[in-house]
Amino acid sequence: MRDKDESLTYVDPNAIVRSERVEIDAPAAVVWEILVDLPRYGEWNPFCIAAESTLAMGAPVNMTLKSYTEPDAVFPNCEYVCAFEPEKLLSWELPHDEAWPYPARRDQVIEALGDSACAYHSTDAFLGPNGIHVMRFAGPWVKRAFDDTAYALKARAEAVYRGRKTAD
Repeated sequence: MRDKDESLTYVDPNAIVRSERVEIDAPAAVVWEILVDLPRYGEWNPFCIAAESTLAMGAPVNMTLKSYTEPDAVFPNCEYVCAFEPEKLLSWELPHDEAWPYPARRDQVIEALGDSACAYHSTDAFLGPNGIHVMRFAGPWVKRAFDDTAYALKARAEAVYRGRKTAD
């Protein structure tokens, strides 16, 4: 039996959504610049259509997310920055709360593949004893949303990088 705190951070490997890993023909710095430019998410991100945060450790990330279960619907979501490693990792989490006992952590990972290429993927770990239930309910549409985001980020980063190379 786990103690209460441990059970809330317990990660069931079957309760993790993983996006496709996309290789991007742009430097990790360009991808990072796009990921942290929250006010421009609505220009390229098909899932998180608006976001606001200072991105300081522990700061709220207030998002407007597109529903993948109800056409044309959006919903608010607030999570908190829990990791920030420039050009490598941007993470936020939803802590456990008695009123909403569904903690989760989203990691967005950038892997440099040289000076002008990188790879990106994201995960969402649904934590604690309710994690597997959240996965069964939301996992398929979260996977689709994260894949859509990965491919949109690829398109955006490659366009930005091409534009900069052309301007040089």
